[in-house]
Formats: sequence, C-alpha cells, structure tokens
Amino acid sequence: MSWISRVRNALPFGSKRETPDNLWVKCPRCQEMLFAKEYEANLSVCPRCEHHGRIGADARLEQLLDAGFELLPAPVVAEDPLKFRDTKRYTDRLKAARAANPHPDAFTAAVGTIEGNKAVVGVQDFMFMGGSMGMAVGNAFCAAAQRALDEKCGYIAVTAAGGARMQEGILSLMQMPRATVMTRRLKEAGLPYIVVLADPTTGGVTASYAMLGDVQIAEPGALIGFAGQRVIQETIREKLPEGFQRAEYLHKHGMVDMVVKRADLRPTLARLLDYLSGAKAA
Repeated sequence: MSWISRVRNALPFGSKRETPDNLWVKCPRCQEMLFAKEYEANLSVCPRCEHHGRIGADARLEQLLDAGFELLPAPVVAEDPLKFRDTKRYTDRLKAARAANPHPDAFTAAVGTIEGNKAVVGVQDFMFMGGSMGMAVGNAFCAAAQRALDEKCGYIAVTAAGGARMQEGILSLMQMPRATVMTRRLKEAGLPYIVVLADPTTGGVTASYAMLGDVQIAEPGALIGFAGQRVIQETIREKLPEGFQRAEYLHKHGMVDMVVKRADLRPTLARLLDYLSGAKAA
C-alpha cells in the first residue's frame, strides 16, 4: 500500500460515493462553490457576488410571510383543453412537472401577515414549466386577488415566468385581460397591489399583471422584458446597451420603482403595506 493510500484511509472523511450530491451549490455568475446550507441560510444569494438565485414558491412564502400563513387552495381547471402534443403530450409534461414540484401548477398563493401587516402573497414558480402562464396560473392569480378584496388587504405578486403557456394557446393569452381586470378591481377598492419582479419575468406576464403594480420592485440582476434580446436586436438592427432588460437598467430608465436585495425585501414590503394601506384608509 502506498503512503498516499495510507494517509487517505486514515483521514476521517467518507468516500466520494458517500458524499451527498446536494452538499455544494455552484453560483451561476461567479462559479464559486458554495456550501448548500450556508447558501440557503443566505436566502439563496451568493455571498461573494450577490447573485440572487431562483427559489421555489414555498421558500419565497416563508421568507416573506410571518409564521402561520394559510395556503390558498389550488384552482381546478381543464387539464388539456386543446389536446396539445409536440414532442410529448401536454398531460405528460404536467405529470413530470408535478412530480418535480410540491404544487400542482406554477402559481401558489397564501394569506397571512408581513411584520404584522395583513396581505395576500402570490408566487410564480419558474421551476414549474418555466413559470408559464396557463389557465391554472390565471385562476390562481385571480382567486388570490379576490381573497385580498374579501380580506380588504394588500396583494403582493412575485413574478417569475417565461411567458404564456403555448400548450394552452388562446386560453393562455386570455389570462392576461382576466388578471388585468382583477388589478383594476383592487385599485378601485383602494387596496395596495405590489409586484416583485424576480428573475426572469418575461412574455405575456410582463405584458399584463407584472407591470401594473402600485409599486414595482425588482430583485437585483433580474431579467425583465417582453421579447428576447436577440429578437429585439434583429428587429431594430442595433446593438443593445449593456445591461439591457436587467433590473438596474430598468430602474435607471423608470420602468421599475426600486431594486431591493432579497434580505431587505420583507421589511420593504411591510413599510409599503403600512404606508399604502394607511394612505388608502385616510
């Protein structure tokens, strides 16, 4: 036995086979290897470059709402109204997405409080079919808005989507005006509607409820836009500026009101709810 083998066997470490696959996380921006537990404890933000990683609906709700919040029931919709099939059947894609995610579709809502301020929070999960907007997402968004109307409290929508769900065709696009009507009803009732734009927020979601908030907040570095950069560049035949469609660029040009780090998001929302609710009541 060589000295290398003797030293290796004497070390108090398990074999490579015994090492969990999810022990480390690589930051997609700076490529730094991060200890998974420390990364999660830092709200899935890289401590080196401050890249804000994508997070699921449950993690987002736990970060924003006080303990004891209530999940709203998921809406029941037609599973495959168009009998759509590309390389796979739409029903098979839904089954695969549900097997990999804790919720039946891409939009999950809950009612609770944020530092004592009552609110309904709806979260779009990019991990479920790219957060695409179909009938289930539209129904969930509208049901959450209605709950805010019933509770007479603010509504916060956290968006992250690749756009409309092509497998549902025109039925997906119809969710845009439906959601827009609900944001109008909130406004008429004098209730705050705040949007948190997470990475990425694109397509029909951007063209509807994602850009209709009383206050538009974006997470640092979030990609926000309607069409893709390549499509825009080929259409106007000009090179796009540095940072185009990123949160900081949109903030500089007046498209979003503020860019807020994830660690500051909860207290910021609490202040806005307190201020806006007080202003409306007055």
